[in-house]
Amino acid sequence: MDAADPHGATRTADRTTDRTADRTTDRTTDRAAPRAEALLVMDAATYALQFGAEQLQRLGGLVRLGDPVWVDELDSPAARDRLARTDVLITSWGAPGLTVERLDAAPRLRAVLHCAGSVRGLVGDEVWRRGIAVSSAAEENAVPVAEYTLAAIIMAGKKAPFLAARARHERDGWAAGLVRRDLSNRGRTIGVVGFSRIGRRVVELLRILDTAAVLVSDPYADPAEVAAAGGVLVPLDDVLRRSDILSLHAPALAETRHMIGGRELALLPDGATVVNTARGSLVDHDALLRECGSGRLHAILDVTEPEPLPATSPLLDLPNVMITPHIAGSLGAETRRMSDHAIDELENVLQGRALSTPVTPDAFTVSA
Repeated sequence: MDAADPHGATRTADRTTDRTADRTTDRTTDRAAPRAEALLVMDAATYALQFGAEQLQRLGGLVRLGDPVWVDELDSPAARDRLARTDVLITSWGAPGLTVERLDAAPRLRAVLHCAGSVRGLVGDEVWRRGIAVSSAAEENAVPVAEYTLAAIIMAGKKAPFLAARARHERDGWAAGLVRRDLSNRGRTIGVVGFSRIGRRVVELLRILDTAAVLVSDPYADPAEVAAAGGVLVPLDDVLRRSDILSLHAPALAETRHMIGGRELALLPDGATVVNTARGSLVDHDALLRECGSGRLHAILDVTEPEPLPATSPLLDLPNVMITPHIAGSLGAETRRMSDHAIDELENVLQGRALSTPVTPDAFTVSA
């Protein structure tokens, strides 16, 4: 003890008392309320991508992580043993569907926290019937998709991907005859189909451009909410007739399959570009091939039907079509934004708070 510090002994005693109190509190808490147990369910590559030391340390401070910490299936004896003791499932890509039999094996289960986007194929009515809460990180996954879409719209305004393809195909004279006044992002009319999580973000991001208008079509959208984001809600045909660039953000449902078909594509102005970062099934690819094959329309497709396209697809050969392998969504370090969100939701569950991004049966019927 420092002789110049007359209160040193008191502080030392206080620290000793605090440590003793902490241990006593821990023992009391453990006896009164055992820590909840969580199980991570996803494929091996996803687990390695989404859960590093930081995420696992944070999880370990909130819940018990049994052995094994994660599984990629739920039907083995080891997985069933874990299910029997699990209070919370943290799921992601590669997680199997929660069937009645699997739910029966998890009598303590009270929440499914999905650290990816769509929960289709994972949960169903039986989950909600049992009072199990469901959360999705779709809001977090919307961030990179909206960023990618904004980039695609800007590149489409300058026709950059198509000019680059023309340079590869033609080599000599590929830049001749350009109508340069058409290579602009100023004064464009942008159409957004689907005021979804991603669609809304895209409309908001488009504020950075000096557009003529951002037109939105969505039968469920509130005109005031669309206006607050920076768009104008109009019928689909009006969007199509006026859009220089059309960006698709509707969910893949039975009623949205091929919602952009031959009739709809024909309404687009000459030279318009179709951007699809949602689902390939929204577009009739045969009709799109006719329009792009004629040179009348352009397309930037991050999703296709089927996915990937067969090697023989003529769309792959067109210089006015850019196709990427479904890369707009969360990849690499972006995926840990979704993991962190699931852990935030876990804290909400443990503290008895409402989930910040719940998935409800009503929302489930109209979501992707």
